[in-house]
Amino acid sequence: MKIYTRTGDKGQTRIIGKTIVNKNDIRVEAYGTIDELNSWLGMTISLLNDQTKCLQSELEEIQQLLFDAGRDLATLREDPRHDFIFSNNIGVTKWLEEKIDVYTDQVPAVKKFILPGGTQSASALQYARTVTRRAERQIVALQQTSDINQDVLIFINRLSDYFFAAARYANFLEHYDDILYRNSRPVFR
Repeated sequence: MKIYTRTGDKGQTRIIGKTIVNKNDIRVEAYGTIDELNSWLGMTISLLNDQTKCLQSELEEIQQLLFDAGRDLATLREDPRHDFIFSNNIGVTKWLEEKIDVYTDQVPAVKKFILPGGTQSASALQYARTVTRRAERQIVALQQTSDINQDVLIFINRLSDYFFAAARYANFLEHYDDILYRNSRPVFR
């Protein structure tokens, strides 16, 4: 099997359903950022240690879900041969919310912004949060021109919150205190 198609030699790519678009199309940007995030999660998993290994299975599950989300972003709703496969019906957003609540209850409360970083695991999770936010902005831009699977947007929105909570939890597990942003006013209740 050849992995090259030569379609990209002219700056184009084929999305699901065989439609050809430019590589800088907002649809390609959106699912490409999901792919970048998925790759970063692979890197993040490789950085987990004895204290943070408890996050591995859920990060791997998120990788599976990101493949589904990316597939849907690469699919035109009007394509009669391909349905959207990402579904919130299985409760993935609720699952993320439950994880967020558990991690938030475990860590010290903060009322101010914190600096992204800390341990390697936490820093990687904070980076995942920012890539997720970029993906969300691109998905919002895509939905202005194309009908998308709204379940993907909801999931991605909640996922960035999850990464924030998981990063704080990783720091907590490794006994690293979050550093408050010195000029922050109280923003969290």
